Amino acid sequence: MQFGIVTFSTDEGIRPDDLAVAVEGHGFDHLFLTEHSNIPASRETPYPGGGELPPEYLRTYDPFVALTIAAHATNTLRIGTGMCLLGQRDPIHTAKSVASLDQLSGGRFLFGIGAGWNAEEMRQHGTAPRLRTRLLGERVQAMKALWRDDVASFDGELVRIAPTTVRPRPAQTPHPPIVLGGMGPTVIDRVLEYADIWAPNPGWPPMPDLADRIAELRTRSIERGRGHLPVFLFGMAADTDRIAAYEAMGVDACVFLLQTAPRDQTLDALRLIAKTAGLT
Repeated sequence: MQFGIVTFSTDEGIRPDDLAVAVEGHGFDHLFLTEHSNIPASRETPYPGGGELPPEYLRTYDPFVALTIAAHATNTLRIGTGMCLLGQRDPIHTAKSVASLDQLSGGRFLFGIGAGWNAEEMRQHGTAPRLRTRLLGERVQAMKALWRDDVASFDGELVRIAPTTVRPRPAQTPHPPIVLGGMGPTVIDRVLEYADIWAPNPGWPPMPDLADRIAELRTRSIERGRGHLPVFLFGMAADTDRIAAYEAMGVDACVFLLQTAPRDQTLDALRLIAKTAGLT
């Protein structure tokens, strides 16, 4: 079992490089940072967690910038987006950012992606909410071509890229692991199609069938010749009983949600999570 942290890195909390040093120092394997480029003033889409939208959603750093200084401050910690809203991003620019960060971190980057939930936010980026999962898949496939081919092109239903070159390549071959977040009915199909790790959030919404879906993923991945595809449980609270239960289900990594807070409060909370996970 591996352990990681996911958090909203903002200008009102601990600096991402200071956080990364502490996360690595406590023995965690991963640090993931969230992404929201903007939050529309309209609140038509309800927050999936219930209640009001937490204030940190409005203040997140750009994850690629924040993860760059996090990588520079650490040596072995794997860093990742958790999750990059690729359906709201240009795939060429994002392919360049991913490759650059993977190179500069020495191959320690994990590319976490998700389709998103805020319909107004999607529309402000020109994305039709009903097409978001299809667009996400095509943009991933287009980026794989950009990383792989010296002169790459892509001709999909929603994404078209004329022959072009994006270099450097990522340090990892053929590319950084693609971590797909989601709990919807088609998520396992999409993991098998273009991702390397499945990252469900068990409490958002609740997933009483999590064990069955992990078993389904493992069976189908072997049938498709993809071997063992890891499961990273995202956004969970630190609890020893839950950790043991998830390990029994076949979960490969527990990624704990670290609440956004001032520096000293954050470090205290991190120490408590590490102790609960048996790291210190």
